[in-house]
Amino acid sequence: MSRTHRLFQLMSALRRLPSPVTAARLAEETGVSPRTLYRDIDTLRELGAVIDGEAGFGYRLIEDAHLPPLGFDDEELEALILGLREVAAVADPALAEAAESALAKLRARLPERQAHRLRHAVLNAHRFAPPPRPTIDARALRRACWDEEQVSFDYTDKNGAATRREVKPLTVMLFDNSHCLLAWCCLRRDFRAFRLDRMLDLQRTGQSFRPERVPLLRDYNDTSDARIRASSGWDLRKSPDTGYGCGKRNER
Repeated sequence: MSRTHRLFQLMSALRRLPSPVTAARLAEETGVSPRTLYRDIDTLRELGAVIDGEAGFGYRLIEDAHLPPLGFDDEELEALILGLREVAAVADPALAEAAESALAKLRARLPERQAHRLRHAVLNAHRFAPPPRPTIDARALRRACWDEEQVSFDYTDKNGAATRREVKPLTVMLFDNSHCLLAWCCLRRDFRAFRLDRMLDLQRTGQSFRPERVPLLRDYNDTSDARIRASSGWDLRKSPDTGYGCGKRNER
């Protein structure tokens, strides 16, 4: 095995394995002795990788943006192309534009053979009936999720009832061909799913709910799993209007 290939394997292991990962595990993954592994870690650091940790503690990859781009095998490349084209087909305008930009950057950095494969990929994604476009700034909503900041907005449910909501935004998902916000609703005191094409006047409140996002998502998933186990013959193809996984019902 060439040294370059071994360093690629080591970088892949640092990205993939739960951190901190011990030197013994990394040495096993790359097929080298611990002494060689320590030298390889030092080499990666010299190349620009920021790797935290030391012998006896374990290692964690912090940043590898300064390293030369790593190659992809053909199946990985097809998966990337399909995923980015699916995002371009179904995402909100900002994410769709980002997916096209990412494809262009990928094409520019690949070796010529793989750039040709990207231009003429056998996998593609197309939606004849794409999801309705969000009526709020989806990018601002995603940032509020990341920042763990409560938001408020006007919402009209499927029956035409209008309310003003303040929520703890947890995640945005494509659900039943609609972009939905999964959130903890301060009005209903329960989990709710809100369609982005029925939301107006999104405002960030400045009120943080950190660090509640991950525990709330865990509670939501546990509640959903429990309901699936308790419901014999549950049809997962049913409309989310049935209330699956969202407390009492979805605000759809």
